[in-house]
This record gives sequence, C-alpha cells and structure tokens, in this order.
Amino acid sequence: MTTPRRSVSAAIRDALLTGEPTAKVFAARQVARDWRLGRLDFVFDAAMPDRPALPEGLELLPPSQMPKRGKMGSARNRIALWHALAHIEFVAIDLALDMAGRFGESMGKTFVADFLAVAADEAMHFALIARKLDSLDSRYGALPAHDGLWSAARDTAHDVAARLAIVPMVLEARGLDVTPATLERVQAQGDENGAKILKRILDDEINHVAAGSKHFHTICAERGENPRESWQNLVKLHFCGGLKGPFNDSARFAGGLPRDFYMPIA
Repeated sequence: MTTPRRSVSAAIRDALLTGEPTAKVFAARQVARDWRLGRLDFVFDAAMPDRPALPEGLELLPPSQMPKRGKMGSARNRIALWHALAHIEFVAIDLALDMAGRFGESMGKTFVADFLAVAADEAMHFALIARKLDSLDSRYGALPAHDGLWSAARDTAHDVAARLAIVPMVLEARGLDVTPATLERVQAQGDENGAKILKRILDDEINHVAAGSKHFHTICAERGENPRESWQNLVKLHFCGGLKGPFNDSARFAGGLPRDFYMPIA
C-alpha cells in the first residue's frame, strides 16, 4: 500500500509546532531536505499557527525588561551573549518556515525552496550555538529571552511584501551590521571556535537578505511599485524601532540592499 504524500504546508506546520530545540532543528532541516528531493506536494491545506511552539520553560520578557549584558570578560557574560544569539537563531528558524508556509502558495515553488533553505541554515546556526552553550556548561532556555522578534511576524502576517521588507531586509540586515563587531570581540577573547561560528552566520545572512530582496523586487515589479519607495514606506509603517547605524554597507549591498534604500530613513 502506497503511503500518501504529505503537503509542504503540513510538514512546515508540524515543524513550527515542534518546541524542543533539537527536535526543531531536525524538523526544519527535514522539511527542507524533503522539499529539495521532491517528497512533498506543493499543496497548502494546513494553516500556519499564530505562534510557533517554544521550548518548555523558556522565559520570555519584553525587550525593555531584559537584563543588561556586561562586558564579555566573565563566563556569565559570555553565556549571556551566546544565549541571546541562540534565541535569535531559534526564532529565525520559525520566521523562515512561516514565510514559506504562509506565503508560498501565492509566491510559488522557488519562493518556498528559498525560504526552506533559509530555515535549514538557521537550524544549523542554532545547532552550532547550542553546542557552544553546552561547552560553556549552559543551554538554551537557561536565561530569559526577549519576546520582540516574533512581533515582526504577527505585524506582517497579512502581506508578503511587508514581511519581506521587515524580516530579511531589516532584521537580518541588522545582523550584518552588528555581527562583525561581535566577531571581533570574540576573537579578542581568544575564542576561535566562536569566531568561526559567527563568520559562518555572517556569510549565510548575506544570502538570506539577498533572497528577501530578490522576492521583494519581484513583488514590486508585479505591483508596478518602486522598490525603494515601497520598502521605505513599509519600514515606516511596520518597524517602530527605527533604523540605526552604523551600517555594514558592503555586506548590505552584497545582499541586494544599497545605501539609497536605508540611509534616507535612518
């Protein structure tokens, strides 16, 4: 008897509703692999959850209530840094999965492939950082994490252009700005393993921003809109934090985000 093929939306939904960190990593990478190998049908018969599952016991706080991290010299502050990075990458898995599952039907197979590949990258990043935390005798969930990241998904669930404008082209682009300085601090501590992790993340994030920019430009062309003006309007509407420098202009440009996009509204 032949086993019925799964829809890509059902597979994505199951991954989103997986909260245990190691299981989430495996689920995200499995969805991406199954899609790449043609094992999933391009069918959208499962709704995406309003909020993905989180690890049991993870304490979420408003960004304003998060404890301040001190200088990196102490073991406690090193753990706090890597825990914060782990949380960013964990939520990034869900943001990429939700992008593919929520908007894939209207955007097409290439869009689904691109963002499932992003989800697999984010899962790999999280796994590397989780291993790093383990080497520091800690784990993801040992500290509070801020609850501001998923709000970007909630605020843009109605429009794929808005989601692309905010998640890859603002949030991930911000990672391009701040990661080099973090990498330098980690290297200054003599942590070559940590530096290699951050370099890998930086290289991958350029590609993630580029994927977002590519599909955003496609949507603008279909809608007859100016991409730069449309992006600026969407950022003003949906990103309350404001764009703050310094900017990694070269990495942003490599990701399809030139200065004339962000500098006028920074």
